[in-house]
Amino acid sequence: MSVGTGGAKKALRARDVHRTHVPRHGDLTELGVDPDELPDGLVVADEHGHVICFNAAAERITAVPAEEALGRRLEKALPLEDLEGRRWWQLTDPYGGLATRVRQPERNLLLPGGREVLVSARYVRSEPTGPVRRLVVSLRDTEARRRTERSHAELIATVAHELRSPLTSVKGFTATLLAKWERFTDDQKRLMLETVDADADRVTRLIAELLDISRIDSGRLEVRRQPVDIGAAVGRHIQAYVAAGQPADRFLLRIEQPLPDLWADPDKVDQVLSNLLENAVRHGEGTVTIDITPSASPREEDGENTATSVTVSDEGPGIPEESMNRVFTRFWRGSKRGGTGLGLYIVKGIVEAHGGTITVGRAPEGGAEFRFTLPVSTPAYLS
Repeated sequence: MSVGTGGAKKALRARDVHRTHVPRHGDLTELGVDPDELPDGLVVADEHGHVICFNAAAERITAVPAEEALGRRLEKALPLEDLEGRRWWQLTDPYGGLATRVRQPERNLLLPGGREVLVSARYVRSEPTGPVRRLVVSLRDTEARRRTERSHAELIATVAHELRSPLTSVKGFTATLLAKWERFTDDQKRLMLETVDADADRVTRLIAELLDISRIDSGRLEVRRQPVDIGAAVGRHIQAYVAAGQPADRFLLRIEQPLPDLWADPDKVDQVLSNLLENAVRHGEGTVTIDITPSASPREEDGENTATSVTVSDEGPGIPEESMNRVFTRFWRGSKRGGTGLGLYIVKGIVEAHGGTITVGRAPEGGAEFRFTLPVSTPAYLS
């Protein structure tokens, strides 16, 4: 088989891969699709096992130039091994194996040098038990999957660590009380039970965070829209901090009227406000300023002043510039340790589930400034 160069070679790659498609899927030319535009690696071998298509993604994944692969035997151009070191094409024998086989399900295989890649294959036959006319191989890089797996492993490790401390405390205090109840005064018993209660609340919060992350990652976070008075909601959080001992003059709430009617999930809006205010109080310094203003909706079709923006800023050291792009990722923590580092990741997920946006920057006074915008929206039964 002769292989052309330049434009002729690319035409060969595109022309021959078109023939491999089952008719019901249509022709790539008719669809206006270039094999090099496909996100996954595509390798096609003819009835003799010679490579006739090797797209750009396959080049990137295998680090083999298409010029070297085209025209070569498939097992030479794409020398795959399974995780036990066996030669994959010799093991599966696509051209001489079972005549009824039509595909190879996706599995992890190794390229030369040990790089892992996800491979699946389709056998194209002229008739159900006829010889293989085309072998179509799909390649996918495993790096994205590995990042997801690492993220899940980190999540499990972090939550397990955070759960161990309160559960150890609960177990210790309850075991002590059961064994030596009569030896403690009422005040000592109350202190131990209050500690157990606080630790139980901490465990409950961690479990709630896990559920939120699961729903955000799977796109199943439900938003139950109701009328929300955002100014009153912020006011309640400020009152709670003052009751807990924060000076009242540490908080400055400014509301620009008139605000559009806001329909949102009140519990989830409270969760967003709680996280942002807690960050400002714990990690910031000086006055915590909350500005509530009408603004343009993140959705262009909604027009002007059809959204509500809330800005929370402080006068602390702020967030380093190099960390700005990581603030809303899992496990990000500020300069002071503590917590799971999941709060802002959940905040971003909640805001986006409402169709809104959230940003972080530097406040005029030098501290951190978080601003989220929610479109006013309406519940489905009123739209």
